[in-house]
Formats: sequence, structure tokens, C-alpha cells
Amino acid sequence: MKGIFYGWWIVVASFFIALYVAGTIFYGFTAFFEPIVEEFGWSYTEVSIGASLRGLEMGILAPLIGFLVDRFGSRKLALFGVITVGVGLILISQTQSLVMLYAGFLVLSLGAGGCTSIVLYTAVANWFKRHIGRALGIAACGFGSGGLMVPLIPLLIDTYDWRTTLVILALGIWVMGIPLALIIRDKPEQYGYLPDGGVMPISTSDYSAVPEPAQASFSDLIKGRTLWFISLAESIRWIIITAVVIHIMPYLSSVGFPRASAALVAAAVPLISLIGRFGFGWLGDIFDKRYLMAITYLLTGIAMITLSFVSEGIITFLFVIFFALAIGGSVTLRGAMLSDYFGRNSFGRALGISMGASAIGSIIGPTLAGLTFDTTGSYKLIWLIYGGLTIISITLILMLKPAGSLNAELTNSAN
Repeated sequence: MKGIFYGWWIVVASFFIALYVAGTIFYGFTAFFEPIVEEFGWSYTEVSIGASLRGLEMGILAPLIGFLVDRFGSRKLALFGVITVGVGLILISQTQSLVMLYAGFLVLSLGAGGCTSIVLYTAVANWFKRHIGRALGIAACGFGSGGLMVPLIPLLIDTYDWRTTLVILALGIWVMGIPLALIIRDKPEQYGYLPDGGVMPISTSDYSAVPEPAQASFSDLIKGRTLWFISLAESIRWIIITAVVIHIMPYLSSVGFPRASAALVAAAVPLISLIGRFGFGWLGDIFDKRYLMAITYLLTGIAMITLSFVSEGIITFLFVIFFALAIGGSVTLRGAMLSDYFGRNSFGRALGISMGASAIGSIIGPTLAGLTFDTTGSYKLIWLIYGGLTIISITLILMLKPAGSLNAELTNSAN
């Protein structure tokens, strides 16, 4: 164990927290969709609204969490998050009405905001600079590995019931997540290290003496176009991703897939996204991240076209490959780009503002898809529309200036 830079242990802890939370409340919820609808007779739109409330972790809560993590550090928020996720899962397991369902998801979103993207990515970004793409790529692989839980959740539901399954999952996040959250540490300078594993000279043992770009104010972050271009492009991405993830099993069932086959497709997407998460992260340390991000948006658009004509065969395979690589790559590159553009001191709040602005997409996407199905009896039209929206994302991301020029502007503004 001696000689391993502690930042990599933070990456490992972030990986497993992300795996469990993503598998439970993001990718895995598609398995709860039909049992809840069958028990209560609610429409797909009504249940989609509840699931979409998870988007609050990216919306109202995201900017707040971004500021809190820059102020108080990742460790405390991660610990709070895993505890609250468990509480939210238990509340949803006691659902007797739509109000109770929505309330449970509100609590779940609060917990997810405390222990997912912003908090974990900030923890990793604080410990790496030259290897930021690879480190974030490995941490992001945790979210993709959540797909391992997708086949397990329907099995638990069939063995017990959906309510008991939620309680089991709540206990799991407490048993695993709390110890992992305690592994997380804040900036390496506080422990005598520099990012990427360098050791601080004795003369600079005070971590505050190490030069670091000044923390940008809220006004400095939002007055430029860079953060808004990234946010709008990400909002479109989240319209698509959340709609597909939540509706993939109901959609495949509606076009004749057996439930078991639909579950395999739902599980394959996050698992194959691991290639994109690490692969694009590695490429991001070598090539211009703007162009790589544009490629992920292009892959998303192609994936939505194939999804519109999906069948059990080559078309399904193509959808899974394109969509999975796009999900994985864009998640990793978003964090790496924000780290390049806004630095370590402002990373949390920049990510929080970006996720907050793009949260509208995560709420609109699943709800509009559910409404389209309830109205037309088909998802095909909405998938094609979503595919067309990726043209906007590609255009926005290619209009960004190089990261170096923005860093100079922010430094001058802060001074």
C-alpha cells in the first residue's frame, strides 16, 4: 500500500459510492416503473414526474451544493448524502399516494446531490491536475458500473416485492456508503501533498502558501458565455439521457421485447459506457476536450435515430454502443473541461451552476417522453426530436474559446 498516492484511494471510494447510488436511483429505477404503475394505476406521466424530481439534485440544489463543497469540503457532504439517500429510499418504499411518492423523491434528490456528481468530482479534481481526465474517468466509471445492479433489482422485486427491495437497497447504501465517505479527504495541500502525487517542500508546509488561481465569484462565473454554453449543451444532453434511462424498459416492452431482454439492454448501456468514461477521459488528457465533447454529442444523435427503429438485432446493438459511449464520454469530459476552464478553487461552484442550469432538461426529458407515449401510444417521434436537438449541443461546444484564455480572464477579474 505504501507509495500509492492517496488521491487514488479517493478515486476508488468515489467509484464505489457512484456505482451504488447510480445503480439504485438512476439506472435501476426503470425496474420499479411498471410495478408501481400496476399497483396504483397511475399514468406513465404521473410516475415520470416523480422520477424526474431526482433532477432537483442537478437543479435548485446543485448551485447550493457547489458552493457548499467549495466551502466545507467533499467529505462532510458525501457522508450526509449517503445517509439521506437511504432515508429517501425507505420513504418511497412506504408510498401510498402520489404525494408520498413525490416527497420520497425530493428527499432522495437531496441525498443524491450530497454524494454524487458535484461532491465526488470535486473531491477527485482537488487531488489531480495533469491526470485529471484519467482520474475523473475512473470515478465516472462508477456511475456506469451501476448498470451491474440493473439485473439484480428486477430479481429482488420478483423474489420479494418492490417495497421490500427499496428497504434492502437503503440498508445497503448505509453499510457500504458511510465507510467509503469517511475515506474522502479535501485538498492534498492540507496533508503535505501536491496534486498528482507531488510532495510539498518543508518550506511550503502551509498549504495556503502554494500558488493557486483565485476563487472566482458567482458574477465572474456567470457573466461570460463559456459556462452558459456548456450548461445549455448539457441541458440538451440531459433531456435525452434521463428520458431514455427512465423509459427504456417500458419502451422496449411496447415494441415487443420480453422484460428480461429489456432489462439486459438497460444494464448494457451503463456497463458499456465504462469504455467511454475512461477512454474519453484518457483522450482528454491528450487532445482538445471541446472536439471530443462534440463527438459524444454526435454519437448521442445517431443513437437516438437507431433507437427509433430498434429491434432485436443489429439496430439494438448499434443503439447500445453509440448511446453508451456518448454517455460515458460526455460525463467525464464535462468535469475535465470545467476543471480546465475554472480551476480547482472554483470547480465545485462551476459544476453546481452548470448542473443547476441544465437540470431543466432532466425534468423535461422523461416527462415529455411519458406524455408522448400516453398521447400517441409510441415513443418514436420523441426519440427523433431528441436526436435532432444534439445539433445545437455540437454547435455550442465548438463555439467555446480555449481554456487558457478564460483562465486569464477569471484571474484578472478576481484580482
